[in-house]
Amino acid sequence: MSAETGVGTSGDAREALAAAVRPRRFGAWYVAEHRFRVMRSYLQTLLVTGFGNPLVYLFAMGVGLGSLISANTGPNAIDGVSYLAFVAPALLCTAAVTVASEEFTYPVMLGFKWNPTFFGMNAAPIAPGQIIDGIVISVIARLLGTSIVYYAFMLLFGAVPGPWGWVTVFVATLAGLAFGAPVMAYVATLEQDTGQIAMLMRFVLLPMTLFSGTFFPLTNMPDYLQWIGWISPLWHATELSRVFAYGSPEPLWLTIVHVVYLAALAVVFWLWARRITGRRLNK
Repeated sequence: MSAETGVGTSGDAREALAAAVRPRRFGAWYVAEHRFRVMRSYLQTLLVTGFGNPLVYLFAMGVGLGSLISANTGPNAIDGVSYLAFVAPALLCTAAVTVASEEFTYPVMLGFKWNPTFFGMNAAPIAPGQIIDGIVISVIARLLGTSIVYYAFMLLFGAVPGPWGWVTVFVATLAGLAFGAPVMAYVATLEQDTGQIAMLMRFVLLPMTLFSGTFFPLTNMPDYLQWIGWISPLWHATELSRVFAYGSPEPLWLTIVHVVYLAALAVVFWLWARRITGRRLNK
């Protein structure tokens, strides 16, 4: 009887170990699936904002403000293109950064504090790093979807005169990660939200949108304010998007700087968030 019990226990152990192989190997994708299921709860909001924002903003800039600027400066208002063509890549990148600010703040705080699913995931055969990877995978999917829809509206409004405009979809996605990864790492350190996330939106995201050469060239700002754009991932992404959207004149070395800066922000803070999460879940 004891021998049979021993065999049964051994068989159960082997079965349990075998069942843990897939979560250990594909844990990040399971976490991403969880996030996709959560997104379904606010799918209507995603669809309304995903289609409504580009329609409203591009219409306002093309027919509204853009027509006023063109009436005063001509059809080639800035960089030899219309104001709509100039501002559309910036609006695309801003939309991606906004999405990143949504998905890398409250959902992360939710998983750690308000509905601590991260601790439950970590109790299963899913490593802390896989939790962060899964969140990033899900956000990349949403960033790509949002950017593709936005780019489709840009084409509809005739705001992409260059043949390489489709690359802006990937630039916007990278912009979202470059801004979102530092935000995710910061939120992962918070034990309580006593207004820090709201202040992040108000005093970081909003000024970055206004001072990153989004609606006018950065060089039009006073010299003592231009540094805000130089450190802003939104400015680097906007300038890079304009290169692909309509061939904005720019030296090659600066284009390389844009790519390296955005990639460095995304990768470094992604890895930092993994480390913070590991310390927090395993302490």
